Amino acid sequence: MAVLRGKGLGLEIALGERDFEEALAELQSKLGERPGFYSGTQATAAVGREGLPEEQLARLRTLLSANGITLEGVTAAQPDDGEELARRRALRPKRELQLSDAARSLVPDFEGARKDIANRRSRGESSVRRLAPAPEPEPAPLEIPPVAPATLYHVGTLRGGQALHNVGNIVVIGDVNPGAELIAGGDIAVFGSLRGVAHAGAQGDAGARVYAVDLSPTQLRIATLIAADAGARGARKEPEAACVQNERITIVPLVSAERFAKETKEKVE
Repeated sequence: MAVLRGKGLGLEIALGERDFEEALAELQSKLGERPGFYSGTQATAAVGREGLPEEQLARLRTLLSANGITLEGVTAAQPDDGEELARRRALRPKRELQLSDAARSLVPDFEGARKDIANRRSRGESSVRRLAPAPEPEPAPLEIPPVAPATLYHVGTLRGGQALHNVGNIVVIGDVNPGAELIAGGDIAVFGSLRGVAHAGAQGDAGARVYAVDLSPTQLRIATLIAADAGARGARKEPEAACVQNERITIVPLVSAERFAKETKEKVE
């Protein structure tokens, strides 16, 4: 095989011990693949131990000159690179491949896997077992916290024939005249005189209360209880609260309402 390679500042053409005609033809083919690429370079030819006759040397010079290459000299060829590499490999001591314990344990695993795949294919199944996807957990039910009923605020005097109804609390900033009506599912608070009808805890809440600066209703009810003669107590000069005490409606000064509520809670517990 004719080898054309760079060496130093020039080229080396290794013809070796092979037939000159074949080597020359191969060299001509390689130079033809890249015409003009080596133009202006100098070359040294490495030939066999016997050298080249003048006729062959002249033909080599002519071929190189036609491609712009100047033949500077001829040297004895070194042993062929491929032959030398093969010779060195043959001299190396052969080593037996040793598997580690971990690698050796994989051999039967792979063998078993191949047999399993072959069996699956023979049964018309896929090569790899496909696991069924785990069912998705059902979403937890959405818990919506209960919303407390809103409080109804009214500013102004309620005259006879007017009424306020609310499922939550009712707060009136003003007076409630006779003939007016307040019905609440929660508490009733009047920042003024309460002289009409007031029904707190209308949905059965016996813990509801009625507050007023002047508590003089024509009728007072809490849950299912009705106060007897609530409007016949005469005028009072302090705010009062009505609450359920011992299964009856009791009217107490506002400052004492918390104490009554605490005593009622302790009895229930």
